Amino acid sequence: MHGKDVIKKLHAHGRTMDIRYPALITEEPEGGFCLQFVDLDEAFTEGDTLEEIFFNATEVLTLTLEGRLSEGLAIPEPSQGVKKAHYIAPDAKTQGVLLLRAARGDRSLADLARALETSWPQAKRLEDPHHWPSLRTLDKAARVLGKRLILSIE
Repeated sequence: MHGKDVIKKLHAHGRTMDIRYPALITEEPEGGFCLQFVDLDEAFTEGDTLEEIFFNATEVLTLTLEGRLSEGLAIPEPSQGVKKAHYIAPDAKTQGVLLLRAARGDRSLADLARALETSWPQAKRLEDPHHWPSLRTLDKAARVLGKRLILSIE
């Protein structure tokens, strides 16, 4: 399943989209911790403390998702209800990209550009994890896609 298929699936559920991935933590016998993401085999990290492991987990998840986006690889939907899992979110830019792609669904980037009254390259930048669109732009994009932008600080 390609990233776009998963994004369509997220959109089709008609629910609030949440881009937090489950990760399992194990304590290492020699000290420290290991964290492995359930849905992303290549995403794992280590740390001496739980605080360090959670910091590292966000970075690893962000880099993994950015890499998959750049390479056009599949992006799995985050599993829900994994026992003893900690749910980790990527950085805000990567969340924004995945959420906008999900909200766009089957609409083309050209359609989004027309609705935003901007160029196709500008609309494409909204789905680039290396670009920081303004909150005003994200809010406008969400509205033209029939969605609302809701921010949360945790």
